[in-house]
Amino acid sequence: MLTRRGFLAGSVASVAAACGKAPTVTGKRPVVTHGVQSGDVGSGRGNVWARCDEPARMVVEWDTTPSFARARRVAGPLVSPEGDLTGAVTLDGLPDGQTIAYRVRFEREAARGASEWVAGRFATPRADRVRVAWTGDTCGQGYGRNPEFGGLLGFKALREAQPSLFINSGDLIYGDNPILPEQKLDDGRIWKNISNERVARVAQSLDDFRARFAYNFEDEHLRAFAADVPVIAQWDDHETHNNWYPDQRLEDDRYTERDINRLAARALRATYEWYPITRGPVNRVIRHGPLLDVVVVDCRSFRSANDANLDHPRAMLGGPQATWLVETLAASTARWKIVACDQPFTMQVTDGPNAQEGWANTDHGPPRGREVELARILAGLHAQRTRNVVWVTADVHFAAAHHCDPTRARFADFDPFWQFIAGPIHAGTFRTDPLDATFGPEVKFEWMPDEGKGNLPPSDGLQSFGTIDVAKDALAVSIVGIDGKSRYRVEVPWTA
Repeated sequence: MLTRRGFLAGSVASVAAACGKAPTVTGKRPVVTHGVQSGDVGSGRGNVWARCDEPARMVVEWDTTPSFARARRVAGPLVSPEGDLTGAVTLDGLPDGQTIAYRVRFEREAARGASEWVAGRFATPRADRVRVAWTGDTCGQGYGRNPEFGGLLGFKALREAQPSLFINSGDLIYGDNPILPEQKLDDGRIWKNISNERVARVAQSLDDFRARFAYNFEDEHLRAFAADVPVIAQWDDHETHNNWYPDQRLEDDRYTERDINRLAARALRATYEWYPITRGPVNRVIRHGPLLDVVVVDCRSFRSANDANLDHPRAMLGGPQATWLVETLAASTARWKIVACDQPFTMQVTDGPNAQEGWANTDHGPPRGREVELARILAGLHAQRTRNVVWVTADVHFAAAHHCDPTRARFADFDPFWQFIAGPIHAGTFRTDPLDATFGPEVKFEWMPDEGKGNLPPSDGLQSFGTIDVAKDALAVSIVGIDGKSRYRVEVPWTA
């Protein structure tokens, strides 16, 4: 059975072109190169991002009307090659329940010219409702921007769904999967990519990682979506390398840099340069009004090495982050809490024949290995009567809804809860990994390739995202294809 964990995209090739460092410019005006983004939008504040083609001062104006009649101006950083000419500004004092129009330009020093304004918008928290979308996995398995397919069409569908908040659940890029001009599929079809020298090889240098993000944002659909919908971005493995963990020494002949810590540091730096993430730890909480807190966890930075996952102690979040998660959720006064977790925990996600990548293991009994950490988290939430928590993820390249219940579990000290899986938004699709019985998951829905098939291209119609309509008394959760059609819907009632 072919799963996405069993597939590693192939060889390195060279093609003409390059992206990355800006040329020396004297006569022309600065240019905003990859559109604008907003991110980590919560009560009273949000981040705005853009990139210039040369060193210049970032300037942001915002208003509650698109006319900018009463625009507030915020002077941003002087962008430079040291930060890949990217910049971000935090807007404070934003009113809730509004659509914030913003625009960005770059100004040269000493009044030597400025770029054109580039506009975007985002919604600040409402007290009555909010629509959240989530998915993950962009340009994976060698499936890049294909003009014959129309580019990254999943982001066009996401934009048409009109969410007010977007959780990108990781694998923002695939630094370990070269994007070649052509990829031959198992049935003989050819998937054609726009490619360049940087993305046609594995990412090792800082500029290689930067080029992967630039490649994605050269797509018109992603840029248009990013200008309209604020993102909450997190990372997973493929920003660096498949299934990586700290202190690993890569056994991958495509790499001259085998130290995963160095590669991961470059990947994370590029991630913070190219996304409007609040500076600080990857794990963070975005308080989106009285209805919703989004709690982001980091399943990469503190995990233990992948092994059979049957012994103690094994870590996914690590002790301090696991404690932080319980305390953050328990202290939340929001009506609902969404945990953005880049690793699903209801399945046995393998890393080779004798190791487990995820929370689960092959033993269906009481918690062992990393499951002990998860059991402590769930028991802590139960002890503090922290309810109305749902978990969303991507990662496994199929869509699913799993309901966990202590009456079915080998460990019973927790309240029933849902885990929803969406994606990929633009990558190969695969079949499910086996379920693990420890926390009593029941499959309510799965959408994946037929038996015996795997690594299907985006054009085969199995790409997906999820939406969550958050209201006071219920969450309405849908799994949606990039054709805009809902494949599954369930209401989750609020529990007192």
